[in-house]
Amino acid sequence: MNTLTNKVAIVTGASSGIGRATALLFAREGAKVVVAARREIELQALVAEIVANGGEAVAVIGDVKDESHASALVDAALKQYGGLDVAFNNAGTLGELGTTTNITRASWTDTLETNLTSAFLNAKYQVPDMLARGGGSLIFTSTFVGYTAGMPGVASYAASKAGLIGLTQALAVEYGAQRIRVNALLPGGTNTPMGRIMANTPEAIAFIGGLHALKRIATPEEIAHSALYLASDASSFTTGTAMLVDGGVSINKT
Repeated sequence: MNTLTNKVAIVTGASSGIGRATALLFAREGAKVVVAARREIELQALVAEIVANGGEAVAVIGDVKDESHASALVDAALKQYGGLDVAFNNAGTLGELGTTTNITRASWTDTLETNLTSAFLNAKYQVPDMLARGGGSLIFTSTFVGYTAGMPGVASYAASKAGLIGLTQALAVEYGAQRIRVNALLPGGTNTPMGRIMANTPEAIAFIGGLHALKRIATPEEIAHSALYLASDASSFTTGTAMLVDGGVSINKT
């Protein structure tokens, strides 16, 4: 039996990067997957790939900043597959980059709404359905930036992702007795479209890789396997954690 057999999972930010790799992995491990993103062509291609490989998936197009989208994701899980067991709330943005004093209030608000408020909205709708199933696993994608290391030029990104850790802890203690586990996944540098915004030349990639103890950045599939651990019963006594999957960037000094 696969790790997620008979489970229903939502994956946001699924059109590329970590979200896409995780949706494919969850499906291979037996989950029925509701995949979400704004880009319809990429998302439908993902669904087609999952189905071609013998899995089950349905796409919901929308913006994670919209509360109606959070509701629609849960409705799709219920109508298509009968409930919800796992949610990987992964969608996010780097936001406007630059010195903090030059960041506009509008871009600050947009980044917080995309990275943090969307997580709250998703949890608001996901938790009741998990309770109806007798428990579940909520996972948020945070980052080491603003948690174990500071980086210049990413104030709104760091603040919003750090806020996810507080949300994780609050939800974990609110719903732990009802068998809902809540964890934050903190990747290091990863070869994704978002990651390539900050590392867009061979020199930059080499520099960022060198910041890690493993002297490289991750593939999306490596991060997906850690999401699978948090989604599965293998992590049955793990909740409220900020789980670093960062190649040692948080501790490296060499």
